[in-house]
Amino acid sequence: MRIRDLYDRPTPTISFEFFPPKNDAAEAALFADTVPGLKALNPAFISVTYGAGGSTRDTTTRIVQRIREQHGIESMPHLTCIGSTQAMLGNFLDDILKLGFENVLALRGDPAKDQPSFQAVEGGFSYATDLIRFTRSRSNICIGAACYPEGHVETRFKHQDWDIAAQKVDAGAEFLITQLFYDWSDFLDMKDYLRNKKNVKVPIIPGILPFLNANQIKRFTSLCGSKLPTPIRLKIEQFAGDDESVRQLGVEVCTEICAKLKDHVAGFHFYCLNRVGSSAEVLRNLGLAP
Repeated sequence: MRIRDLYDRPTPTISFEFFPPKNDAAEAALFADTVPGLKALNPAFISVTYGAGGSTRDTTTRIVQRIREQHGIESMPHLTCIGSTQAMLGNFLDDILKLGFENVLALRGDPAKDQPSFQAVEGGFSYATDLIRFTRSRSNICIGAACYPEGHVETRFKHQDWDIAAQKVDAGAEFLITQLFYDWSDFLDMKDYLRNKKNVKVPIIPGILPFLNANQIKRFTSLCGSKLPTPIRLKIEQFAGDDESVRQLGVEVCTEICAKLKDHVAGFHFYCLNRVGSSAEVLRNLGLAP
């Protein structure tokens, strides 16, 4: 099942992303609670990261295989440039193709915590565009890629980064999923630019992150260069000592974003942080989940 085709549905295509569990107990909890909880929301697919530096690549492969085989949900592994030579990347692609996977999300990736900036390994790639081109040269697998409504944190001008998104499509990406954002107008500005200035026709899907607590969302937005609009930031600060109130605010904010964009997009991709509750509430608020 090619994910690009899922976005041709008449109703919004809903998907989720989570990170691989860090130990056996966390993996057991993931498959006992999180995956069944997400399945109840009727997702079209689930994607799984593989950690900074490619640190959980084997775990990711096992997790996406279990999701597909044991729960019947289409699943998609991530593939990044970090810490990988072309040979390693080629071996990973060969492995997932042998397992029957038809989709991959191709990203440059974030450096490990002990690396202040991205460094390509000898024989590896420095840019996601090169990884996408390499992946397309080896197979007809459906490739997804990232885009950034406010521009990548390492890019000076957002339009420069939007041009890079268009280059990813030219290289072979068949759909784009955004970084988290909290100003819906940024998404529409990027979408308008890509459609009308760059003739990008592939689905452009908002990445939605319902935040859970004040420290978490401040850290996330700082790392990725996303801004918190002043009204949202002030409310977060008001509730800073009350995680449940911040979580409820996250549901409220993301419901509003999705409602504003619902008529402009083919679906929503939720960064659920290995939790079900907040994403489920947003979808129910929108009438998109049972």
